[in-house]
Amino acid sequence: MNLSTTLMTILSTTLVYAAPLIFTSLGGTFSERSGIVNVGLEGMMVVGAFSSSIFTLSFANALGDAAPWVSFLVGGAFGCLFSVLHAVATVSFRADHIISGTVLNMLAPALCVFLTRIFYDGKGQTPEISQGLGTVTVPGLSKIPFIGKVFFTQTSMVAWAAIVVAIVCWYVLYRTGFGLRLRSVGENPAAADTLGINVYRYRYLGVLISGFLGGLGGAVMAQSITLSFSISTISGQGFMALAAMIFGKWNPLGAMGAAVFFGLAQSLPIIGAYIPGLSGINSVWFQVAPYLITIIVLVLFLGKSVGPAADGENYIKSK
Repeated sequence: MNLSTTLMTILSTTLVYAAPLIFTSLGGTFSERSGIVNVGLEGMMVVGAFSSSIFTLSFANALGDAAPWVSFLVGGAFGCLFSVLHAVATVSFRADHIISGTVLNMLAPALCVFLTRIFYDGKGQTPEISQGLGTVTVPGLSKIPFIGKVFFTQTSMVAWAAIVVAIVCWYVLYRTGFGLRLRSVGENPAAADTLGINVYRYRYLGVLISGFLGGLGGAVMAQSITLSFSISTISGQGFMALAAMIFGKWNPLGAMGAAVFFGLAQSLPIIGAYIPGLSGINSVWFQVAPYLITIIVLVLFLGKSVGPAADGENYIKSK
C-alpha cells in the first residue's frame, strides 16, 4: 500500500470516529461556558442515537437518500428536548450539576432500550440501518494530486461538517454579543445580572445547545458507525467528549482538535494494521487504548486546565 492510500485510510477512519466526539464536545463547551457542568452528555448521545435510528428505520422508504440527514437533525432535536431535564434541575431547582447529569446517564439507556423493546417485539436492539451517513468521494476535489486522494476520497462528509460547526461555534462564542453574554454568565453571573443579562435564560440556552449538539453526536454514532441502536451504541463516548472538552480548555477549536485525537485513538483497531510498527501489536491493546488515553489525558490536564470561574455554581438572583 502506497503512502497516499495509507494516509487516506488513516484520515478517513479517524474522521468517522471523531465526528460524534466533535459535536458532543462542542455541546459540553456551550453548557460549561454558561456555568452548568454537563456530565450528562452520554445520556444525551444515547437519546440522539435512539431517536435517529428509529426515525431512519421508519421513514427511509419515504425520504430516500435524505433520510439519514433528516434523522441526524431529529437526533439533535430529541437530545435538546432531553437536556431540558438537566436545565430545569440545575438552573430552576439549583440541583447539584454532577448528580443531575449522572441521573440523565442512568435514565437514558434504560428508557431507550425499554422503548426499543416495545417498538421491536421485545428485542433490545433495532434492525440494522441500511441508509447511513457513510463515506463519500468528493467529485472534482478528489482529483487533486495527493491531497485529493488523502482528504477527499472515501471521506466522512458529516465529519467535515462537524469541523465547520466547530469553527462557527468558536466565532459565536468569541466574536458575537451572544457569546460574550454567555461567557460572562459562566464567569461571573452576579456581575452579568447587574448589567441586565438574564442569567437563567443564558444558562438554559447553554444547556439546550449542549443537548442539541450532543444529540447530533449520538445520531452520527448510530448512523455512521454502529448502524443500529442498542445498549452498547454509546459506550463511554459522552465521557470521551467531556475529556476532549477539558483537553481543549473549553474552547471549540481546542475541543475539536482533542476530539480528532481521540477519534484517532478509537480507530486504532482498524488502522493499526496500516501503520508501520503497529501491525504486530495484539488488537486487544488497540481496543483498550481509547479509554486508557482518556484517563491519562484527564490525569495530566485536568488540574492544569482552568474552566469558567462560575462553572458548577448555582446562581440565586438577589432581590
